[in-house]
Amino acid sequence: MLDTVLATLAANQPAALDRLKDWLTIPSISTDPKYAPDCAKAAEWAAVQLRECGLAASVMPTGTKTAPGHPMVLASTAGDPGYRGPHVLFYGHYDVQPVDPLDLWESDPFVPVVRDARPGQPGGKRIVARGAVDDKGQVLTFIEALRAWKQVSGKAAGGVKLTVMLEGEEESGSVNLEPFVMANKAALAAADFCLISDTGMLGRGKPAITYGVRGLAYTEIVLHGANRDLHSGQWGGRSPNPITELTRVLAQLHDKKRRITIPGFYAKVLPLSKKERDNWKALKFNANKALKEIGFGPAADVGEAGFTALEREWGRPTAEINGIIGGYTGKGAKTVIPAHASAKVSFRLVANQDPAKITKAFFKWCKDRTPPGCRWEFIDHHGGFGVTCPIDSPHLAAAQRAIKRAAGKHPALIKTGGSIPVAGMLKDKLGIDTLFMGFGLDDDRVHSPNEKFELECFELGQRCHAVMIHELSTQK
Repeated sequence: MLDTVLATLAANQPAALDRLKDWLTIPSISTDPKYAPDCAKAAEWAAVQLRECGLAASVMPTGTKTAPGHPMVLASTAGDPGYRGPHVLFYGHYDVQPVDPLDLWESDPFVPVVRDARPGQPGGKRIVARGAVDDKGQVLTFIEALRAWKQVSGKAAGGVKLTVMLEGEEESGSVNLEPFVMANKAALAAADFCLISDTGMLGRGKPAITYGVRGLAYTEIVLHGANRDLHSGQWGGRSPNPITELTRVLAQLHDKKRRITIPGFYAKVLPLSKKERDNWKALKFNANKALKEIGFGPAADVGEAGFTALEREWGRPTAEINGIIGGYTGKGAKTVIPAHASAKVSFRLVANQDPAKITKAFFKWCKDRTPPGCRWEFIDHHGGFGVTCPIDSPHLAAAQRAIKRAAGKHPALIKTGGSIPVAGMLKDKLGIDTLFMGFGLDDDRVHSPNEKFELECFELGQRCHAVMIHELSTQK
């Protein structure tokens, strides 16, 4: 039956592309309230497609009466009575980023254009529009796979037990996601794992599965000194300078081996397995080449001792000062000792590290180093858990087999140094792991003008999801 499904997918490509164009014309910009009707329209559009694929789909409100959010699409199929495989939760989002600066777009961002690569550009034919790859195009690869299975088998998802959750606020902070998940916990927690298509491949012809993302703890610290700015001639050398004192404290954040000095910071960090390190080494990542692309020489390959650049990005936690402010920063001179200085400090976390505990430990670490005469103000902006799907997971193995059959190449197993909050939240609140089966490319211009999704990637994603459904149906 799978061969028939894949043949049906191939025959459906012109119609699938038309459906993608249709969805992309809806300007579902979630961060701007004036586009709220368009977000609702985009949600309903997705629900209609899922119903055509045989799922029971609802467009559900989020937020409150006084602060309504963008709707969530929730769809499901119970699976065949005899189905014994895993229950899958597919997550994606239908909202998109703003399009500014508009003058840098070669065409209207909400009038999708299918065109060839420009001279000198890599790749082939692509669709250009806001949301093409992030995330409407990738979500539609899954929906089109469902459509083909329904056409061939007459069953929703070919009989696989499935829940689909499509969010409308991913690009604007996901304010209502956790409340929605908790309100629907009974239904969502029944899933065995989550599948997301909102990531990328290693490159053209290089499929990959992302099985881990880092978490995040984002903080702000303010060091207060005098009750007003002071004349540096009168008070310099006889009172604390909050900028000087703040930088003295932050300079202690790493030791000589660039390990983070906060007590207990590494307590929950799992060591990298030999298998993981061997897998990543086999990718032959060129750290020096990557540094050269951002203007650095080989000497800039710095970080925690004992780990390669890729290991530090994918498998180790970090502490970074993202901004520091204090005193006079305008043109010319103003000789003051400021009343306060502040810094934004973030921590990228790996699986098992609790962002709330890390934030608390950091604030205590600062208190233990309070400069004489000064006081702290601490701000916890937000946080999220990191997640790693076990490398021996049967769901990960199924995804590997699916991509191998659909792409003709074994996928690389990779992690990402960034954070995808929904994955950490699902692990924390529901206890389920997440796999990222994405089909984007580094040059897809995500969040930038002229965002694209190459048709070869669009079609590959559909095939991979179709085979994944087959693999799940054969699991016991």
